[in-house]
Amino acid sequence: MACTTVLVGKKASYDGSTMIARNDDSGSGHFTPKKFTVVKPEEQKRTYESVISHVKIELPDNPMRYTAMPNALEGEGIWAASGVNEAGVGMTATETITANARVLGADPLVVYEPAADGREEKAGGIGEEDIVYLTLPYIHSAREGVQRLGSLLEQYGTYEMNGIAFQDKDEIWWFETIGGHHWMARRVPDDVYVVMPNQLGLDSLDLQDALSTGKEYLCSSDMKEFIEKHHLDLSKDGILNPRDAFGTHDDSDHVYNTPRAWFMLKYMNPHSFKWEGPDAQYTPLSDDLPWCMVPEKKVTPEDVKYLLSSHYQGTEYDPYAAYGEKSMRGAFRSIGINRNDFMALIQMRPDEEKDTQAIEWVAYASNAFNVMVPFYTEVTKTPDYLSGTAKEVSTDNFYWVSRMIAAMADASYHKSVFHVERYQENVAAKSHELLNHYDALLKEEKDAGRRLALREEANEAVAAMVKKAAADTLDKVLYELSNDMKNAYSRSDA
Repeated sequence: MACTTVLVGKKASYDGSTMIARNDDSGSGHFTPKKFTVVKPEEQKRTYESVISHVKIELPDNPMRYTAMPNALEGEGIWAASGVNEAGVGMTATETITANARVLGADPLVVYEPAADGREEKAGGIGEEDIVYLTLPYIHSAREGVQRLGSLLEQYGTYEMNGIAFQDKDEIWWFETIGGHHWMARRVPDDVYVVMPNQLGLDSLDLQDALSTGKEYLCSSDMKEFIEKHHLDLSKDGILNPRDAFGTHDDSDHVYNTPRAWFMLKYMNPHSFKWEGPDAQYTPLSDDLPWCMVPEKKVTPEDVKYLLSSHYQGTEYDPYAAYGEKSMRGAFRSIGINRNDFMALIQMRPDEEKDTQAIEWVAYASNAFNVMVPFYTEVTKTPDYLSGTAKEVSTDNFYWVSRMIAAMADASYHKSVFHVERYQENVAAKSHELLNHYDALLKEEKDAGRRLALREEANEAVAAMVKKAAADTLDKVLYELSNDMKNAYSRSDA
């Protein structure tokens, strides 16, 4: 599953928030409709069975309530994807990453084997379908999330390579799987942001710290022996670079992955390095792009949304460009693509009360043409406009109307982009206005029941606002597209 992730430490953000955000992209050839829901403790199964790998796992008896972004249609499992629990811990899973052949040969993936020729069925490991469901309801900090998932991975293994982000109001941790049973994680420094395409990203791992105090790093308990036994450390200076040891630098990475990281770093740090030209310090093909950087200015939710919507604007690689060398347009895989299913940006605001700290910004469909809207996560229900996604295409829910806007705007791009930009600007402004309004009301309200009612009222107000804005924009881009039909004519032609 292809995705892109952005992480922002609390000293790098505009308001002291920690922020984690990820595009969830469907596989080629199909959409995966998503919905924004709340999972209550009584709805959490105590024996979990994966649809894909058939692994069965007994779960603790004390799950917490949490928001989730599961698949709207049955068939491939839950895929809870992203959410916040009632302890104020956020999680997004997963970013599909890569491992090299030496790693996969040393610690093979745990793949499901069906019963055949007298052989019994063999369950596979855990994967993206399962990880949020197995982890988020039971953790009380970002660090605890790393530790729980690490223990699950060591016990059950995984059938795929993944990156996972955990967050609370103080810390962000980034977790990467290595082969079938190994893993490593790093605490994101407070003053940096991180960009992650579909490639193993960590470029440092302090084994001494990870295997002792665990202050900044954590990893599998046998990581040192695993690296030494299989000669995975490729460094000449004795400084382990996990990207070299465990990751890939394939030709396909230079089309699919490194260009995305290059564009995001270039946008956030335009003056820190020379990014283009014959003497560029970093290019779209660079394998040594920094995993994290201190931004040149404080990062806002709108900056994160722009990164996760990008298609190489302002460069010769933009597929929508009306200028430049045609042969380079669309040369690299964009971030904001038609296969985006949703984007969730979780913002933990340190200056708010515990029940209003977490805001989950949600967007559906192609980020190049959609909008994100904010919701309080400490609620018992989500608005029907976001939770009611069905198989049938309909303007009654945010997912499908966002898909329609994207398809029509893409087909009439140069006429519709103005409407899309107005849509994005107006919804962003109105979102902040509503958030400020309800934050102020909640600061004055002390009763717990009334506070819950206000949070849910706020979420309904946001949904109503974006429903009207989306309908208006759909009308505009539909007109622009239909005006280009072969049998279209103006009144003067009659």
